[in-house]
Amino acid sequence: MPVGPTEPDWLESAADASSEPEDESRLPVADDRPSRSQIKREHQALQALAEQLAGLPRAELEALSFGETTWAALDETARIKDQRALRRHYKRIANCLAREDTEPLEALLAQRESQAQAAAARQHEVERWRQRLIEGGDEVLTELIDAYPAVDRQQLRSLVRAARKDTERGRPEAPRRLLRYLRGLLEASARKD
Repeated sequence: MPVGPTEPDWLESAADASSEPEDESRLPVADDRPSRSQIKREHQALQALAEQLAGLPRAELEALSFGETTWAALDETARIKDQRALRRHYKRIANCLAREDTEPLEALLAQRESQAQAAAARQHEVERWRQRLIEGGDEVLTELIDAYPAVDRQQLRSLVRAARKDTERGRPEAPRRLLRYLRGLLEASARKD
C-alpha cells in the first residue's frame, strides 16, 4: 500500500486556490435589469390580463382610462373569430397594456372575482339548505326559521312539503320553487346585514 497522499496533487492545489480571497474586481456585477425569464413571466401575466380584459363588458371598462391604441385593440377583439389570431391579438393587447397603468384594471378584476366567489358561496348555501330541508325533518325547518326569522313559515312549510313529494316522484318543479324562495330569503337577509 502506498504511504503517500491519497488525493491527487491537482485536487490539493485547487483547494489551496479556493481558500485564497478572490479579487473583487473579477466578481460579476449585479445587474439591475430583470432577467429574460422575469420579463417573459411579466408579459405572460399581461397576456392573461388582456384575455380577462377582452371578456369584460364595455360599460365596466369605461371607468378605466386607456390610450387610444389600447381601446382600438379592445374594440378589434370582438370581430376576431379564429383562435390563433385571437391569441396573437391578446399579445398585441398585452403590449399595449405594458405601456399603461394596470393597477386599476387589476383592482377591477379582483373586485369582480370576489363578487363571483361571494355569489357562488351564496348559491351553495341555498342549495345546501334546500337539500337539508328536503331530506331532513322538522328540526331542519326549525333551524332555518331560527336562522332567518323573517321567513314566511306557512309558505316555507308548504314549499318543503311539495318539494319532498316532487322529489319522490322525480319531478323538479317544486324543488326549483323552494330553491327560488330560499335564494330570495338569503339575498334579502344579506341586504339587511
